[in-house]
Amino acid sequence: MDDLKVKNLLSNQAKQILLAFFSLIVLLIVFSVLKPEAFFTSDNLIGILQSTTIIGVLAVASTFVIISAGIDLSVGVMMTFGAVMAGVALVDWQWPLGLGILFALVCTGLCGTLSGLAITKFSVPPFIATLGMMMVLKGVSLIITSAKPIYFNDVVGFENISLGTVLDCCMEASMAIPNGVLIMFAVAILSYFVLNHTIVGRYTYAIGSNEEAVRLSGISVNKWKLAIYTISGVISGVAGILIASRLNSAQPALGQGYELDAIAAVVIGGTSLSGGQGTILGTIIGAFIMSVLINGLRIMSVASEWQMVLTGVIIILAVFTDSVSRQKLAN
Repeated sequence: MDDLKVKNLLSNQAKQILLAFFSLIVLLIVFSVLKPEAFFTSDNLIGILQSTTIIGVLAVASTFVIISAGIDLSVGVMMTFGAVMAGVALVDWQWPLGLGILFALVCTGLCGTLSGLAITKFSVPPFIATLGMMMVLKGVSLIITSAKPIYFNDVVGFENISLGTVLDCCMEASMAIPNGVLIMFAVAILSYFVLNHTIVGRYTYAIGSNEEAVRLSGISVNKWKLAIYTISGVISGVAGILIASRLNSAQPALGQGYELDAIAAVVIGGTSLSGGQGTILGTIIGAFIMSVLINGLRIMSVASEWQMVLTGVIIILAVFTDSVSRQKLAN
């Protein structure tokens, strides 16, 4: 890719982020004007932040894969699997809190690695490999728990991971930001650093832009794809810890469907499904757009089925915009 195309790509990414941010501001203004007494309140704004936490973390996980021109349909169920494995370690085995969380993240990371192996070693298309992993993990989670929730009532400090706050000493109680939100931003910042300032990020973009060129340059594409899917698995595990802490339980039947919300947030945030283009900032903005939209529509008493219709239309428009931008860059 020559310098002119690189500049055009960077310019296009900036435009996508600005468009997403402008859309978020418009949504905030519209709902604030239509329902100021219900929408623009401290409780509701904190609720929006909290509802963005899970989808935001899963969207960050999906961003790595989608930038590399892949897809991961297992992130939602992998989140559930991480919650279940944390429950097994902390409740059944009574491990220390930190060790149990680490165990859960290792388990989801290994699942991501297995998806990567299926894709790289056995040439299974990413859609099929991760769909298979989704079904396997769903079944394993139900088997391990006997289809019953695991409750963390006796695990000291677990609930505070998501619902507690370390900022209550310097903020009013009604505006105290939950720890889960801070963790989401921490994951986003760390992921931004990895994508923009490490060799992993450099090859993630390169593979998504032109995998064959990367392979011909002597770089092991398979190795870096494994790393990408492993990172996605670990981040999905973080989401699992957050949702288990928020519910104070590991719900084995939960998770399916979250992957679609995550992919939607990534696409709305300007990441191209064709690969090679995308940002963590855009993804987080996309996650907030979805949360604000759903929250605002609920406050407006819009039926849930119409919420789904509107979300689907927005996703289609986001993909159409990306397609038009890609065609302009190609020309």
